[in-house]
Amino acid sequence: MAIVTPRTSASPQPAPATPAPAPRPGPLPGLATAAAGVAVAWVVHLLVPAVPMLTAAVVLGIAAAHVPGVRARVRGSARPGLTLAGKRLMRIGVVLLGLKLGLDDVLGLGWATVAMVVAVVAATFAGTLWLGRRLGLRGDQPLLIATGYSICGASAIGAVSEVSGSDEEDVATSVALVTLCGTLAIAVLPLLHHPLGLDDAQFGRWVGAGVHDVGQVVATAQTAGPAALTDAVLVKLMRVALLAPLVAAVAVSVRRRRQSPVMASEKASGKASGKRPPLIPLFVLGFLAMVGVRTTGWVPAAGLDLAAHAQELLLAAALFGLGSAVHLPSLVRTGGRVAALGLCSWVVIAGASYGGVLLTT
Repeated sequence: MAIVTPRTSASPQPAPATPAPAPRPGPLPGLATAAAGVAVAWVVHLLVPAVPMLTAAVVLGIAAAHVPGVRARVRGSARPGLTLAGKRLMRIGVVLLGLKLGLDDVLGLGWATVAMVVAVVAATFAGTLWLGRRLGLRGDQPLLIATGYSICGASAIGAVSEVSGSDEEDVATSVALVTLCGTLAIAVLPLLHHPLGLDDAQFGRWVGAGVHDVGQVVATAQTAGPAALTDAVLVKLMRVALLAPLVAAVAVSVRRRRQSPVMASEKASGKASGKRPPLIPLFVLGFLAMVGVRTTGWVPAAGLDLAAHAQELLLAAALFGLGSAVHLPSLVRTGGRVAALGLCSWVVIAGASYGGVLLTT
């Protein structure tokens, strides 16, 4: 008699559990990394006073993004906080920058100097933007580099990138280039002081009109004495005052571009964001408000000094964050064109400001 083995129906196997996504790191690791970078930059500035703290912060940020053992953290758990530092802390630093500028300081320069500064900024911005596009640089790099050279270095790049919605890599590359050229100016321009036939006050105005970052202006002009330093800072702050109208103009341009038929079709297909940038961003209004506060004279000297230290620390943290987004292999691929634009823009602003100083003094 045959024994029939009963067939058992195979029970369905449970589907393998999908692992829960790893929690996204918060901003604290990146902010702590930026704070450590600022501390090291401060020590570097103390040991080598000729190197501004902001310049050291950018260089350290770039180094951190490429040093084995550190770069994994910079590109991983620290990235959200470093990006936050490069954007939010930059805005607060730009607001506090307004406390360095009073309307009475601008008027004290004289209308001829004010007109010279406006002309130098306009020529540098337009020339750099045109050449950058002719060279075929990617994304917003021509706009950002033009802004950094013509106004106030990395601070201006950060401000304009907020309203233009620029890619983080474009911002980082532009900051690296402008910082490099501004750092070279600290060593090169003092050598040209006497060969160009400039007295101390003229040299200070030339530095203020032609060097990018405020810290770099101070480091360059102080080599010619207190008179040169005073004029350099005043002329530089006049350039800083032009940041607000430039950001507003970029915001208007972005709005118009997003209202164009091409952008409208991309928005309808979901390829473009419909968010419209404000005509004047809140942090620019804050910058103008701080200029007004400084003009009133209500803030005591101790308060201005405290704000200046806070502004430098905030900008150093922001620049460390931006520097950490620089990817040197990508920079090398476009390095020739970027370097050519930086050199040409440097020649334009140095030549225009030199001619302007001779005409107005």
